[in-house]
Amino acid sequence: MAAKRKDKDWKAHVKGMLKAELKRQNLSYADLAEKLTEIGISENELNVKNKIGRGSFTAIFFVQCLEAIGCRTLHLTDD
Repeated sequence: MAAKRKDKDWKAHVKGMLKAELKRQNLSYADLAEKLTEIGISENELNVKNKIGRGSFTAIFFVQCLEAIGCRTLHLTDD
């Protein structure tokens, strides 16, 4: 299992987790930017789109997004 994890594309994995949560809740990047603003995080749609597109955002941004969209459970595997 360690070898499998070592070869994993971590950026793509984390980006995919966040995008999956947005899709589950039928939210766009614009919706996410608005929800982030509602909790005091100043982000616009383009910034959100670029950060998620790169997949190299901070853990803080990741948790802020999950909090903003009301995600309380996160699936770490694809199965």
